[in-house]
Amino acid sequence: MIARFVATGFWLIGFCAISHTIHALPQAYVTNEKDNTLSVIDMNTFEITDTLDIGERPRGFILSADQSHAYICASDSDRIQIINLNTHEIVGDLPSGEDPETIALHPNGTTIYTANEDDALLTVIDIPSSQVIAQIDVGVEPEGLAVSHDGSMMVVTSETTNMVHWINTNTHENIANSLVDARPRDAHFTHNDKYLWVSSEIGGTVTIFDTLTKQKMRTLSFAVKGVYRDKIQPVGILLMKDSPYAFVALGPANRVAVVNTDTFEIEKYILVGRRVWQLAFNQDQSLLLTTNGVSGDVSVINTETFGVEKTIKVGRYPWGIAVKWK
Repeated sequence: MIARFVATGFWLIGFCAISHTIHALPQAYVTNEKDNTLSVIDMNTFEITDTLDIGERPRGFILSADQSHAYICASDSDRIQIINLNTHEIVGDLPSGEDPETIALHPNGTTIYTANEDDALLTVIDIPSSQVIAQIDVGVEPEGLAVSHDGSMMVVTSETTNMVHWINTNTHENIANSLVDARPRDAHFTHNDKYLWVSSEIGGTVTIFDTLTKQKMRTLSFAVKGVYRDKIQPVGILLMKDSPYAFVALGPANRVAVVNTDTFEIEKYILVGRRVWQLAFNQDQSLLLTTNGVSGDVSVINTETFGVEKTIKVGRYPWGIAVKWK
């Protein structure tokens, strides 16, 4: 109860207590699933500046709208932790249900969504009151979450059911279900919300949907020379805002695919660390960071040259990642 009171109090009174920024910006934050820690990377020097103890089996990690705080899925602790990014202190938690895997923030900045893998549920949480608004039945093993930029729609991918569930964010109703290839993991809306990209880990594909009709528009496949097809397992996806490129993490293929979003051609495969999971841009999208689970490191990719500029050792099994720049 104390932790929730602290979290609620922050949103009601704006954390009137004065705190000062003690860390240089920008910074990257990486959840280390096997160490139960959060690595902090100085993006100017690419060095680890702090390692924080957090909840058990941390995975999903997102920033608050103003980047003053972040939310961490502590999956085996059955909670979403709130961390103050100025002081690097855990200041509260949110009711998440069992085994929260991933999280997504509504554009309103006050509604958060989490996928409860063990219970086949999507939990909707109001941050200011620290209360669950709704729980929505979805497919088996929900994982990937994405909210449209206009806030009207969100999607959940269910790994075992092999579906994308389309949720109306106003009514909290599941309005459509779309089949995809085996074990869908991640989803991202394009910046104009016209299309949705969904990765299928075991299927080895990325499916692109028309968001108006909910129909498949295109399916992308990948082939890396010298890598067996079953090792090519798409997971994290990111799309650039001002350049015609998307990046797809290919898991144990140890590559990031560069996709031209105008032609849908695969232009390059970038060699990174072992079992690449998730991706994050810096502010101007000149750099792309990857979490490489098995090698326990982060690769820093130049998005103009598509070359790896730096490899940063973090904790065991890095998974979630985000970059703070303000």
